Amino acid sequence: MRRLLPLLLLALVGFLAALPAAAHAQAKREYAILASGCFWCTEADLEGVPGVLDVVSGYTGGREPNPTYEDVVGHRTGHREAVRVVYDPARITYDQLLRRFWPTLDPTDAEGQFCDRGRNYAAAIFVRNRAQRRAAALTKAEVERRLGRKVVTDILPETPFWPAEAYHQDYAEKNPLRYKTYRQGCGRDRTLRAVWGR
Repeated sequence: MRRLLPLLLLALVGFLAALPAAAHAQAKREYAILASGCFWCTEADLEGVPGVLDVVSGYTGGREPNPTYEDVVGHRTGHREAVRVVYDPARITYDQLLRRFWPTLDPTDAEGQFCDRGRNYAAAIFVRNRAQRRAAALTKAEVERRLGRKVVTDILPETPFWPAEAYHQDYAEKNPLRYKTYRQGCGRDRTLRAVWGR
C-alpha cells in the first residue's frame, strides 16, 4: 500500500491539474444556428471552416416539437432545415463565421434556396442575443451593399433546435456520390457563382 500511495497522489495531482484545462476547453464552445436551404449542403459548406468544431443538421423556427423530415418537407411544422454550428470563439468569431456563411446562399431569394422551394428551405440567421442580432444585421447590410440588391434573408430569434435523423448527419461525407449529384442537379454552385462571382 505504501508503494501505491505516491502513485495515487501523483495521479490525483494530474487529474486536478487537468480540471481547469478541461473547464477552459468547455468554455471555448459557442454555437450559431443558420439556414441556407438544404442542410446537407449547409453542413458540408461550414464543416471545414477553421475554428468550427461540429455542424449538426436539424430543424428550427417552427411550432412542432420533435419534427420529422417528412413533417418539415410536407410544410406541416413551420420549421426550416438548418444547422447548429459549434465553434471555438478563440479561433473564429461569430462575425467571422457569418462572413463565411453568407457566400453559401442566395440572399436575394425569399422563397427557398436553389432547386428547393418553400419556406422550409428559406435562408435565415437565428440569433440568441443582442450581440448576435447586431452582427447579423451589420453583415446583412454589408452583403446588400456588395451585391447592390435587396437582401431578404431573415434574422429571427432563436427557437428550439431539433437535430435531424441520423441518416441526414454528415450526409456529404457518408454519401459522396449522391451528395455531389444532388448538389450539381440543384444548381447550387452555379447559382452561387452567378450571385457572388468567382
